[in-house]
Amino acid sequence: MKRMPAIIIILMAMMTGLASGIHLSNAYSPLNSQRSIRKRTDYIILHTTEAPLKSSLRELRRYGEAHYLVGPDGHIYRIINKHRVAAHAGRSMWKGRTNLDTCSVGIEVVGYHNKDITSAQYTALRVLISQLQSIYRIPDEDVLTHSMVAYGAPNRWHRYPHRGRKRCGMLFAKRDVRNRLGLTKQPAFDPDVKAGRLRNADPYLAKVLYGSAREQRQAVAVFAGKESNVISKNRSAWDIARDRYNSPDTLYIFPDGHRLHGDQIKDWKSIQSGTKVMLSPLQHENAPDRIKEIGRDGRNAVAIAGSAVRSSTTIYFLKDGRVRQGNELSLKSISSLPKGTRMLVGYVNGGFVRKGHSAHDICGPKWNLSSTFYRLSNGTVVSGASFKGKTIPPKTMVFFQR
Repeated sequence: MKRMPAIIIILMAMMTGLASGIHLSNAYSPLNSQRSIRKRTDYIILHTTEAPLKSSLRELRRYGEAHYLVGPDGHIYRIINKHRVAAHAGRSMWKGRTNLDTCSVGIEVVGYHNKDITSAQYTALRVLISQLQSIYRIPDEDVLTHSMVAYGAPNRWHRYPHRGRKRCGMLFAKRDVRNRLGLTKQPAFDPDVKAGRLRNADPYLAKVLYGSAREQRQAVAVFAGKESNVISKNRSAWDIARDRYNSPDTLYIFPDGHRLHGDQIKDWKSIQSGTKVMLSPLQHENAPDRIKEIGRDGRNAVAIAGSAVRSSTTIYFLKDGRVRQGNELSLKSISSLPKGTRMLVGYVNGGFVRKGHSAHDICGPKWNLSSTFYRLSNGTVVSGASFKGKTIPPKTMVFFQR
């Protein structure tokens, strides 16, 4: 089926009164001018904020985490210029390509992954998607959800790189929802799980994303009312909080009433059933990876990195000042690393910044993102966002997400 030009859709909507509530305004992030221009745009990625409008707009602007935000009344806010890189997809992969921020437009919709959006949002989102498809020549099947592309590095629950890190935007995979958005095609399977690059850590999510219309309805119906923020025998902290499980902003309320934040918990196996997990609405959608630390994030390197413990993409900051990749260390030496040893999992060691070889030369538009790390010559490790246009000194090491 041939897609109608965006202008025709808009005119048709106006003639029927559907576009009367569509308004756009600029709410550009302070980071907008610092973001690089994308060299190509192959995907549109749809998100749900999992929070109300006010807090979502504030956090998205603060971190530059979307190109657009669609409010409950259909109002569209511009956050990052559509041609620039927005930090909306985080750790992501699709068809083997990683870091999709550099080749996609991100649209946040105020709402929740398992609840329908408003009529005004359907109208506004349909027009916005069609416009972007026309500008960048993006087919329906390349309009994806964040839950389709987000993936997790190995952790204490999943020893391998895995799909299921986010359920964000899940509802936009439902066939009835996509039809209302004018999207007649969609991915039929997860290409990275099928190819063995990732493992499926959330069978329910996979059924909703790639099942037939009937299978999607059945999955949603079976799961309706069963989501809970309470830990049980078959529901871990990761199942509830995903990559926020050990965040200082995630609160655990134990059955006896005492409370701990995610970064205060040392023994995750001993958490009792009945413990409530409270996620802060102020946590932004793509909180960047932080440096892991043995003793804080896991009792040893294996507990933190799983099967990637000896991978070239696991970086160790040794106590004696050396920086080593997992493939440069023996399993015996890794097993004996002391508490306090810092690690990055799923990162590329880009080498040193030097004259004529800048950070941008090393990792492209990712150079000033919060998910990129720099080790200064004095041993201090800082994120790319901390530079904000400052010159990165020579002999600085660069580490960026794979």
